[in-house]
Amino acid sequence: MQKLQQSLCCQQCHFSQLCLPYSFKGKEIERLDDIVVRKSPYQKHQRLYVSGQPLVSLYAVRSGSFKSFTLSEDGEEQITAFHLPGDIIGFDGLEMMQHQSYAEALETSMICEIPYDTLDHLAGVFPKLRQQITRIMSGMLCQHQAMLLQLNKRSASERVLYFLASLGQRFGDRGFSDKAFRLSMTRSDMANYLGLSIETVSRLLTQLQKEDKIEVEGKLITLLDKAIPS
Repeated sequence: MQKLQQSLCCQQCHFSQLCLPYSFKGKEIERLDDIVVRKSPYQKHQRLYVSGQPLVSLYAVRSGSFKSFTLSEDGEEQITAFHLPGDIIGFDGLEMMQHQSYAEALETSMICEIPYDTLDHLAGVFPKLRQQITRIMSGMLCQHQAMLLQLNKRSASERVLYFLASLGQRFGDRGFSDKAFRLSMTRSDMANYLGLSIETVSRLLTQLQKEDKIEVEGKLITLLDKAIPS
């Protein structure tokens, strides 16, 4: 595993165009690569960090997927985001320098850990890095706002279809198929995120399949009609 971890670098990563090394060249990417820690795989349900934990690092998803969520006073989970390869996790801790949410692996996943203090120092040395951090944060905010808008104005069926189409687009951005992909989250996770019951999500997946908009084979989803209702 140690040999494998040492062989990985930002320049070889398929998702660098989505991550911090975007537009980096030469010594810039080498300096960033020097501070990145390639961690052992996180197993399903293993937490990357918990609410209240001091912000020490940001985390780039190298493979697999994670979910972010908060817990209410009575322990009820509210999922706020799903993270795919190339995504950066941990920005929730910037304001108070401690995480305000939880991050948990949805499957066996690998991450690149980026110590925040060192990253912040490098951002002062390399303006492109600070610009990239801002770009990523802005992109995450826009994605979150777009999803909230769609969830507020759509019917339950439209929410599910929009969610699946959005996932397909994100997979496509990463060089995977944007029409056929595997869901790493459970039906319960999807229902939680969409503000629906698990029974409703299961029923709507069956309905959308009958309408020839999707095909469902276990966790494999195939989009047959990506048009989202206007």
